[in-house]
Amino acid sequence: MAFEEKHILNRLYIVAGCMFFFALAISVKLMNIQFVHGEQYRELAKENTTKNFIIPANRGNVYADDGSLLATSVPKYDIRFDAVTVTSEDFNENLKPLSEGLSKMFGKPVSYYQEMFRKARADKNRYQLVVKNLGYSNYIKVKNLPLFRKGPYKGGLIVEQRTVREHPIGLIAQRTVGDEAFDRPGYYAVGLEGAFNDLLTGKEGHRLKQKIAQGQWKPISDDNEIEPQDGYDIVSTINVNIQDIAHHALLKQLEYYEAEHGSVIVMEVATGEIKAVSNLGRTSSGTYYEKLNYAIGESHEPGSTFKVMAMMAALEDKVIDTSTVIDTGNGVKVFYGRKIYDSHRGGYGKISAAKALEVSSNIGLATIINDNYSKNPNKFIDRLKSWNLTEKTGVKIKGEGKPMIPQPGDKKWSKNALPSMAYGYNLRLTPLQTLTFYNAIANNGVMVKPRFIKEVRAWNEKVTTYDTKVINPKICSDKTLSEIKEIMKNIVKRGTGKSLYSPDFSMAGKTGTAQTEYWMPDWKSNRRYISSFAGFFPAENPKYSCIVIIHKPSTKKGFYGADVSGPVFKRIAQKIFTDSQIIDSVEDVEKTDPVIEKDYEQYYAKLQQTAKIIPNVTGMAGMDAVSLLENLGLKVQVVGNGTVSKQSLKSGEILKKGQQIILNLS
Repeated sequence: MAFEEKHILNRLYIVAGCMFFFALAISVKLMNIQFVHGEQYRELAKENTTKNFIIPANRGNVYADDGSLLATSVPKYDIRFDAVTVTSEDFNENLKPLSEGLSKMFGKPVSYYQEMFRKARADKNRYQLVVKNLGYSNYIKVKNLPLFRKGPYKGGLIVEQRTVREHPIGLIAQRTVGDEAFDRPGYYAVGLEGAFNDLLTGKEGHRLKQKIAQGQWKPISDDNEIEPQDGYDIVSTINVNIQDIAHHALLKQLEYYEAEHGSVIVMEVATGEIKAVSNLGRTSSGTYYEKLNYAIGESHEPGSTFKVMAMMAALEDKVIDTSTVIDTGNGVKVFYGRKIYDSHRGGYGKISAAKALEVSSNIGLATIINDNYSKNPNKFIDRLKSWNLTEKTGVKIKGEGKPMIPQPGDKKWSKNALPSMAYGYNLRLTPLQTLTFYNAIANNGVMVKPRFIKEVRAWNEKVTTYDTKVINPKICSDKTLSEIKEIMKNIVKRGTGKSLYSPDFSMAGKTGTAQTEYWMPDWKSNRRYISSFAGFFPAENPKYSCIVIIHKPSTKKGFYGADVSGPVFKRIAQKIFTDSQIIDSVEDVEKTDPVIEKDYEQYYAKLQQTAKIIPNVTGMAGMDAVSLLENLGLKVQVVGNGTVSKQSLKSGEILKKGQQIILNLS
């Protein structure tokens, strides 16, 4: 018995000893955690429960030349509710007034919000969505509603802020202004947004948040730990009015001709400032939108608009003058085994060099360049190089297409290269590169770099100003300039662009019609063209230069540059003439317009008639019709603008003074 008791006692001692050493080991481990690795574990715990979240800085604004907003960052707020942190007393006291306030702001029933909050409370939801995409003013109102005004802990308010990029003028010039990449939030690569991203991007801020249930995070404080710094603003050269004119003029023509895509650029002659760029591509449903930046990025064979460069090279090198006689024959001529055709059936015969450009004779220009440069083609190429036509313009907007002008030794060079280049084939230029050259003609030979930005601002203070940069101070002699300008005026007056001529305002330019994809086997059965028009206005003292390019118009409706692209140019010029006072004087204020005089006599005769019946005013100018009817004692209500298309009282009815008549104008 004594032996068994002693054995049990020994076993107890062993167990007690083990427990002692185990407790000692735990104490040592705790001391090690507390004092040796304590800081490390405290930081780890902190990292798991709190985290610094990045607050993106607001991007700077992009402005038009008159201060109108083209792109701006707008803060948006999502409101959520932590149903756990609020006390029962505060919850029950504020539930109804909070729900009433939300109902008044957002239109949903009070019961909807009460049920939502009660359910969140019952489910212990710490991240209940209340409302999304609030603007700043509504965010402030929600933040000050009952319960929410108590803040994140007592009131359970969770505010999530983000910034959204908006374009106040809509989709017009969207590709030029630039937009956020749809698959990379916060990334800007195209347009002004991409070109000046470093300036527009500010410095990020940081905000400390605490981890709550289900991997969700809640701000510890309303105050940002590090406030973000906004990016700089940029003032572009885009003019909203001219941009709107260019966009709608292009859109109308693309829709009518069912074209694949097109672009327009309007440049201010003296400064190189780009006042408008429109790029419209066709969708499968037949609508158009700013698809790609064709104006800057798309290199293509320019066709007949390049004939101006070819003619100028020959004039400047003095190998011809404008009166040199060129034999274009019967409209077909063979160059090195390949036939070149003129669009005019039967040909133009023997004509002057100036006339060859006016009528856009392929044979005429090919003959001029081949006869005078075939023995030394580098002379012609060097002239083009001196005009910077082999180089990009260097605009900051990303994606500028590379010009391609072959020279002897290149794979694309052959004996036919030279005559082909003379009328705009076997080379490639972008619309902007072509316009830069035409703008130099308008600018008395001074070639300026195209410019999309005027200045950089910070808090409405100028940081940097961008001035006009001269690429080439004089592309050619005054004599050559004078001659080419005169020919370009005559192209519109009596040449290929004569359908565009108007005595009310002057334009100078060159039509272009180029075959495209002609190397494809189906071209003869499905012909595709690029229609273009490049020039400047007013012709005598140019203020703006402009280029219009339309790709693959429906050949059933037309494809010549004068018919397809020229009217867009004319419409833009007309609208700018109308909206801006380019012309300050009227030559003969006393001159009588016979049409106006005849209309007045007819109107006066009607007015003198003894009014017994309602007159027929359909087709009359609205203002004249109103004056006539009111003088007869009728009350006139007008709907619309223009001429009278419909009148509510039938003509021939007995007239009663004081009657109301409604005129529909269109």
